[in-house]
Amino acid sequence: MAFSNQFVCSHPGELDTLSADILKQYADRRFFAISGPMGAGKTTFIKSLCKNLQVIDNVSSPTFSIVNEYRTESGARIYHFDMYRIKSPEELFDIGYEEYFYSGNYCFLEWPELVQNILPLEIIEIKIEVSPTGSERIFTVSELLPKV
Repeated sequence: MAFSNQFVCSHPGELDTLSADILKQYADRRFFAISGPMGAGKTTFIKSLCKNLQVIDNVSSPTFSIVNEYRTESGARIYHFDMYRIKSPEELFDIGYEEYFYSGNYCFLEWPELVQNILPLEIIEIKIEVSPTGSERIFTVSELLPKV
């Protein structure tokens, strides 16, 4: 079952408000799967989410390391994954992905479609699309729940 909302971001300055609204709306959720074409702004959006969560570390794409760990002002941990270079799910088993995914800490995952079979059952899926003019980003936010 999925419930979804759509948001349009016309200016980069709107991104912090949008990410704050999403975090507030899904305050009890910790796993966010973010997809979109190359250059759509997945990492930029995650930077904004982390800013709203008061991350004190430098937020950057974990393309080569697969996962980055950040700390917030309160000492909480946040995990940022980039699955773009993953060749097989075994690579995630090698880094102990379950400890991250099921830690209860925020997990932000780029390119989730590449590891669809190992994602948690309850996630917030955020699809970013670029408008035909390239001037806007359309965010479709879906709350995916297990089938009962």
